This record gives sequence, C-alpha cells and structure tokens, in this order.
Amino acid sequence: MSTSSTDWGSKKAPAKNRGTRSKSARNTPEVTVATEPDLPEKVWRIGVIAIFLIAATLRLYDLNLVPLHHDEGVNGNFLVRLVREGAYNYDPANYHGPTLYYFSAIIPWITKLLFGNTARDNYGLTTFTIRLVPVVFGLATIGLIFLLRRRLGSIAALAAGLLLAISPGAVYLSRYFIHETLFVFFTVGIVVAFMRFYDETNAAYLIPAAASAALLFATKETAMISAGVLFIALVSTQAYLWLLRATGVSSTPKRSKGQKGLSAKLEQIGGGPGFYSNPRLGFTVFVLPFAVFVALYCLFYTSFFTNNKGLTDSLQTFAIWAKTGSEAHTHPPTTYFLWLMSQESPLLFIGALGAAITVLRPKNSFALFCALWSFGLIAAYSLIAYKTPWLMLNFIVPLALVSGYAIQAMYEMLNNLTGTALVSLGLPGMLLIAAIGVNGYQTIDLNFVNYDNDKQYYVYVYAHTTRSTLALVNEIDRLAKENSGNSTGITIVSPDYWPLPWYFRNYTRVGYYGRMAVASEPLIIANANQKDEVDANYGQFYQMVNGPDPGGTFQLRPGVDLLLYQRRK
Repeated sequence: MSTSSTDWGSKKAPAKNRGTRSKSARNTPEVTVATEPDLPEKVWRIGVIAIFLIAATLRLYDLNLVPLHHDEGVNGNFLVRLVREGAYNYDPANYHGPTLYYFSAIIPWITKLLFGNTARDNYGLTTFTIRLVPVVFGLATIGLIFLLRRRLGSIAALAAGLLLAISPGAVYLSRYFIHETLFVFFTVGIVVAFMRFYDETNAAYLIPAAASAALLFATKETAMISAGVLFIALVSTQAYLWLLRATGVSSTPKRSKGQKGLSAKLEQIGGGPGFYSNPRLGFTVFVLPFAVFVALYCLFYTSFFTNNKGLTDSLQTFAIWAKTGSEAHTHPPTTYFLWLMSQESPLLFIGALGAAITVLRPKNSFALFCALWSFGLIAAYSLIAYKTPWLMLNFIVPLALVSGYAIQAMYEMLNNLTGTALVSLGLPGMLLIAAIGVNGYQTIDLNFVNYDNDKQYYVYVYAHTTRSTLALVNEIDRLAKENSGNSTGITIVSPDYWPLPWYFRNYTRVGYYGRMAVASEPLIIANANQKDEVDANYGQFYQMVNGPDPGGTFQLRPGVDLLLYQRRK
C-alpha cells in the first residue's frame, strides 16, 4: 500500500508527493516507504500529542483507585524484598521473569539514594509508584506504534495509537502491576527495530531488536509463543507474496528496480557480495546482536551475577509452565474470541476487516504481517487450555495496528473513487468515531466504575480484589493508631490473604499462618468459614469489627470473605 501524501484542499494529490515506486511496481505486493508524509506535519504532531494526553490521563488518573489484585500483591512482595534487602532470586515455578521487579525498583532506589532513611513510605514504595512502571511501558508502546508511520501511513498510525490509547483492556492492564505491559512493549520493540533495520539498511537497529528479545524472554516464559508467532507471521507473509507473484496474481512477478530483498540488504551491510564469507557482515548482523541478547539475558536471570542458578532455572521454567498451561485457568478454545467480542469488539471487528483487506488486496506487506501476527496469536493462545484476560493484551496491540491500516485503506480506496479527500474520510471516519464511542464508554465504565465487578461482562475483572479490602485496610490503619502504630501486631489465620502483605508492608509485626494458631496480638484476620473456630478459641478475648458486607465481613474477592477481630480492652 502506498503511503503517498494527500493534498487536503484539492481533488488530487500533487504527483511529487506520491511515494517512490515505479509505475510498473504499483500493484506489487511490496511495502512502499513514502518520501513524504501523507498528512501535514502539523496535523500529525497535534494528533500524536492529543493521543498521548488521552492515553496518559486514562492511565494515570486516580491510580490508587483499584485495590491490588492477588498477583499484584505477590509481585509487590518480591519488590519490597528487593528494595529493602537487595535480594531477588528467580523462581522457575512461579511469578514469571525478573524484569518487572528490577525496572520497578529504580524509583525506590533513586529515592533511597537521594533521601536515605528519611524517605517516606519505605523509599517511595507506594501503590502509585509501582503501577507507574506499567503505565510508562503502556504509553511507550503507543509511542512505538507512531514509529511505524512510514510502514502503515500517518492515518493508520494515528488511528492505531488512538484505538490502543482507549482500549478498555490496554488501559486496565496498564494500571496493573503485572508483567504483561512490559512483555508487550518488548514484543513491539522487536518488530519496530527490525523494520527500521530493513528499511534503512542499518545494522545498528539489530542491537535494540536483540535487547528487546532478551528482555522479552526475561519477562515471561510465554516469550516462546510470541517469538514463534512473529517468525511464522514473517515467513507466511513472504510465502504468500511469493505465491501471488508466482501464480501471476500480481502484475509484476519480480521486484522492480530499487527494491531489495533481505539477502541483498545484508550484503549491502557487509560491504559487498559474499553473504556467508564476509567477516564484517557476520559480526554486525549476527555476533554483536547475539552477544547483546546473551548479556542481557544472563544479567537479569542471574540477578546481576548474584544467582548463577537463575540461568538453568530460566530453562526449566518452560517444562514447568507447559504442565501448568494444561491444568490451571482452563477455558474452551473459543474463550478469547468471546472475551474480545465482549470488551474489545471494535478492535476485533475493524481488525478482521483490515486483515481481509490486506489478504485480498496485499499492497502493504507489513499490514499483512500485522494481520497474521494478531490472529496468529489469538489462534496460538486459543489452542492452549490456560487462558487469562491479561494475555489478551498480546493481540490487542497488533489488532490495533491492522485496525489502523483498515481505516487508512478504506480512506485511500474511497479517495481513488471520489478524488476528494474530505468526502473519502466519511465512511472510515464514522467507523472510527463509532469505535471511539464504544471503547470510550467501556473504558470509563471498567476502569473507574466497575473495576471490581465480577459479572461475566467485565472479563478483565478476573478473581479481582474488591473495594471492601481497602475498607479493611483503612479500618486496620485506624485501629493501629489507637495501639502502637506500625508496631501493632496482626495475626492472619485465613488461608487466603493476598494482596494484604503489600498493604501491611510497613507493619513490623504481622504473622501469616494460613490456619488457626495461638494469638495474643491486638488484631486477628480470619476467613468467614473459620468463624466458629475463632469464637471458640478467642471469643472471650476478642470482639468482631463489623465490615461493610453481609454478616459484617470484608470481601477479599468473590468467594473469599474475611473477618476482623479486635482484642478486648
């Protein structure tokens, strides 16, 4: 697909702004990198700034509003230990890779360095600061999309960035202290860096590509799935285009003059022919990127060379999670499509439309790659029994890219028919406005109103901590002020208590027993199912503090109700 410039005031764009392909190559299924943008630069910049402001507002507003999920509490516990004690060892059986913890420790470490022991709230370890990390990576992912402007076109890049900025899931998970936002950023980083390498024939871009790949594998064990789908999508794209040329569907079976394949580009980097024998080519394209990958991979998994066992553990995790993937959080193969239809319907619909356009009219090889990437991921994750809503972020991003392409392709097709840019914007513009309306409403509703509603419609609210948990935390903070402050003892006999360790991180006397135990501390937290045992063991010494939920309980999450007891004075 050509990304030629558009003259917004005339019926036809000036010839000098129509890209660089020869006349014989205009129907070739090869991407064209435009020499000039297809939107005025001022319009482009205003659009980028506006989208960033929308995305930042949705992700940063009242970041403490939603109580931490169970998994966020576990991640927070690892981070607290890393910041306080400087200790972290990768566990292949749980908790994914180390990048989330080390990137999140930067703010507390800087705070500790600047303010020392006088720093408030444990060197800046707050709910806001830890969630700020996925927010930053979520915004940076939108920034990477804008770097694909030359590949998709200005309208496509802006539309994709906007759809991702207001996606209910992308916003919800960017406000979540889990690995997924970092994981997706590194995935897109590989794609962007490799495309820059290919377009500019500059081996320097293979360094960030290798770094992104290393950090991807150091973030989650599902990196194998993403890397595999990216490779299959790349090979399938080239195979499909070759098939079209070979069968004569394309009007030009061979590349036009000036278009170079990957082998020719590699030889150009190496300084001439001799793909396998050129030392310079081997070093710049293979040795150096591989060295960067290995160095970063080892750096993170060995906890900066303090835990050499982390390297072997990082390989064992694939066997462990292969078993976990067939036992936990199992759902039918159609689950992801149903979830996408429920809360990401604009992306699914427009993305499918974009995929159909690029398959039937393969004028943009990168758009075809994005279509195969997005729906390839959906297919791959659907075949695995293990399914959780946060995994959908992996295909929300490529769906946004191919959706943006659909908007631009529709505009260009209509512009070729009508010759008037403003008229041609009608249909794709209305489609984009409808998507903004649907996603905008769902985003506000999910992230700021029903963020802990476990009804089936709210698919991202998955075994989530309810707002009653914050009521419990606030009540304990109030009672602690009447006792010994952060030295107030708390005994937790409930077997379910995450993410309470995060909220009690500054209390010095908290016991997590997970069962009935001898207790004499001022406060006891028990499960509602343990009420008879608590009354029998502690009844004459403790009194129950009423919570906001039925029976005076504090709902931790659906199906888990907690009781708070205070020692009688």
